[in-house]
Amino acid sequence: MKNNKNNTILKKTPWPTKAAMDQVYKLKLWGENETNFYSGIGSHHPKLVQPYLDVLTSFLTSFKNPLVVCDLGCGDFNVGKELVKYSKKYFAVDIVEDLIEHNKVKFIDDNLEFHCINIAVDDLPPGDCVILRQVLQHLSNIEVQGIVNKLSKYKYVILTEHIPEGDFIPNKDIISGQGIRLKKQSGLDLLASPFNFKIKEEKQLLSVSLKDSKGIIITTLYETL
Repeated sequence: MKNNKNNTILKKTPWPTKAAMDQVYKLKLWGENETNFYSGIGSHHPKLVQPYLDVLTSFLTSFKNPLVVCDLGCGDFNVGKELVKYSKKYFAVDIVEDLIEHNKVKFIDDNLEFHCINIAVDDLPPGDCVILRQVLQHLSNIEVQGIVNKLSKYKYVILTEHIPEGDFIPNKDIISGQGIRLKKQSGLDLLASPFNFKIKEEKQLLSVSLKDSKGIIITTLYETL
């Protein structure tokens, strides 16, 4: 009943997420690289991107039959574009309509589809594996819960989150937008309360420490029940 209640609240509430993400790109709040859309240094710095691509490529190519991949919060697609060739089908999703239309023109592949979706509220594309790369960290707890409620439809969930280094209190709530929980000395842990995501197995794929005590970026593979 808890999940149904959360879904009802999400559908009835005018969440500011779309407007906030539109503003992030319009005002270049994550920086710029002389393009109309830039998803920040986390999607472009080689020391962050290349290790991630290495572990994702290793995972995706470990299957005899390629997986259908659903990339939730695909952003400017600087990372996702390198993974399409390892999938049977690649669904790339974001909430910013202009960004999705831009990506449709820039990135063309027979195995690739772009969709403008509010992942907390709308139905998600089908797939074997879902990728959430530094997406949930920007969302409020109730929106995260709306997404978690739908993750069990995928066999594999690959989650990347920017969290504090060392011990911290997980899942402090925030208002959806540009910022993340790191400012509250917190980070997401889907297995902890209030999300309590039920899984069969978890495996840490990657951990990258950032300078100046700005935390770590962890990529975790979950196999669902």
